[in-house]
Amino acid sequence: MRVVLPIAVALLALVLAGCSQTQSRYSQRHDSAPTRLPSDAELQDAIPVQEPPSPQGNADYQVLGQRYQVLDSAAGFVEQGIASWYGNKFHGHLTSNGEYYDMYSMTAAHKHLPLPSYVRVTNLDNDKSVVVRVNDRGPFHPNRVIDLSFAAAYKLDMLDQGTARVQVEAIDFKAPLQATEFYIQLVASSNPDKLQTIAQQLPTAWRSDATTEQNGGLYKLMLGPYPQAKANRHLQQLRQQGFPRAFRVKVESAKNLQNSPR
Repeated sequence: MRVVLPIAVALLALVLAGCSQTQSRYSQRHDSAPTRLPSDAELQDAIPVQEPPSPQGNADYQVLGQRYQVLDSAAGFVEQGIASWYGNKFHGHLTSNGEYYDMYSMTAAHKHLPLPSYVRVTNLDNDKSVVVRVNDRGPFHPNRVIDLSFAAAYKLDMLDQGTARVQVEAIDFKAPLQATEFYIQLVASSNPDKLQTIAQQLPTAWRSDATTEQNGGLYKLMLGPYPQAKANRHLQQLRQQGFPRAFRVKVESAKNLQNSPR
């Protein structure tokens, strides 16, 4: 699928979309489309896994004078409305749950769903769908129900229009989940030397498990892979020992991993 982006339309949609963070934090005044399209690997759906609630981003909150309530559970959640997307301006910056936004990952922002949640988003105009991991708050534009990453919007073929009529449906976790392994992402930065320094300062047991991933100019320091139970234990330890924003990444979702310097 090849898309030629009408930049003026895309920028207008993104400016109107808005996110949960203030402009002063960003180097760009307005959002923009990236210079490359997602790869085949980046267009794979997010793989739903049962995760503990994020350590932040799950309390009721207020934006622009309006209060928003966060749902206790995503179970049974379905809604229809207008989707938008966000890109370069927010790439590499913190999301509402303390992770780092990657416009080439299958993620999304939602006003009410618990963080993280997994939802299937279907473009009602062409029946294309994508599974995304909700890890951010927004959009705070009237009549918008979800803000999608650039990769997710590309997969839904909505970039030309900037927005799309969609259905958002939470993934049902009642079905048994297959055994899997996870990486734990500790930190992300545009500076690979910074990650190397952090990796060298890790305890020996964790240092030997360290790997780095590079994606669209953003480098990520990760540990693993670990079985799910071990990943959960390590995640809690890491959050208590200097990495409060650490989170899990399913092995199949971590692409282009390279061994980091030991």
